[in-house]
Amino acid sequence: MSPPLIVALLSLLLGIQPVATDLYLPALPAITAELGASVAQAHLTLSALLLAFGSSQLVWGPLSDRFGRKPILLCGLAAFTLAGVGCVLSTAMPQLILWRALQGAAMGAVVMCGRAIVRDLYMPEVGARVMSKALTGLGVMAAICAPLGGLLTDLWNWHAALALVAAFGLLSWVLVAWKFKETVQVKNLQALRGQVLVQTWWHIVRHPTFVAFTAVSLCSYVGLFTFLASSSFVFIGLLKLARWEYGLLLFSMAFVYLNGTLLCRRLLQRFGVRHTVAIGGGLSLFGGGWMVLNAWLGWFSVPSIMLPYYVFILGHGIHQPCGQSGAIGPFPQAAGAASALGGFLMMVAAFATGLWLGTQANGSVFPMVNTLGFWSLLTALSAWGLVLRQPGAKT
Repeated sequence: MSPPLIVALLSLLLGIQPVATDLYLPALPAITAELGASVAQAHLTLSALLLAFGSSQLVWGPLSDRFGRKPILLCGLAAFTLAGVGCVLSTAMPQLILWRALQGAAMGAVVMCGRAIVRDLYMPEVGARVMSKALTGLGVMAAICAPLGGLLTDLWNWHAALALVAAFGLLSWVLVAWKFKETVQVKNLQALRGQVLVQTWWHIVRHPTFVAFTAVSLCSYVGLFTFLASSSFVFIGLLKLARWEYGLLLFSMAFVYLNGTLLCRRLLQRFGVRHTVAIGGGLSLFGGGWMVLNAWLGWFSVPSIMLPYYVFILGHGIHQPCGQSGAIGPFPQAAGAASALGGFLMMVAAFATGLWLGTQANGSVFPMVNTLGFWSLLTALSAWGLVLRQPGAKT
């Protein structure tokens, strides 16, 4: 595969996550109202998807190390599409939650393989730059998805937004079947043996490099998840924005994230991975702290929330390519297992945060703002206290 094709396919595989979330976020209040559900149940449509997404990777990772990336990708994309059809046809919130969980489990195969493919093909330093290019493509898709989801919901209904998610899964299956070439050169025949698997996971989770880079990508991602899970209720329910206006806010957020991935590549060339992550930690803390300060001062408006969040999401665009590639760098023979374990830990943290947000919903901005401030602090501490201490050259 040519380098441009690899980046395009990685963008597609990694981009399935914002497609599965951002397209339906503007429709979430409409789904809640039509199905007669509570805000806590609405949060579960996202939290259940992410918990299944993280948990399933513990299965998909070793399977991909044993059988290769392509068969796992095709299986995951087929299941994702079928679960997407189930979401469209749901008539009650419990049904939708179940189908979203199944969709998340299938999505785990796709994203896990995307991260593992980077390690199959590149050394960690080059992998961070390739990952940042792929995540730029992800940012483009995220920017399109949010306003498109709001537009489809306004023109038709929330079923149309979820139908487009299923269509994306089908298109991705066709492209992977047609263009993707297997990247695992030597399959690990012992990858599925119980004793070997436990030893592999234990070795990975104890490795200081894995711990450091997983911590920074996890904390930054849960900050993003906090915003995604709560923002529709804040902006549409509290600040009375139209769905298309909320979609434009998500578009602007994705645009800033895209620029964060571009900034990441420039910083990597000049400062190397560790110091690039440290700079991102400063952006995360400044953005989260600024948002909390605005809320405590009683400033409740779109600019008082979004301007600080743009700073946070700029740092997120730095943390994800560095964190995801750095965490699996030391494990060339177990890239699937390492990618899976990192993804699992990330989604468990997101699921727990989603449950917390559901119990704290009180019609104000404080549950979202305070939770995001907490994770921005942990992101900075992980960047400065863990990643910065890792050995490594400038590039």
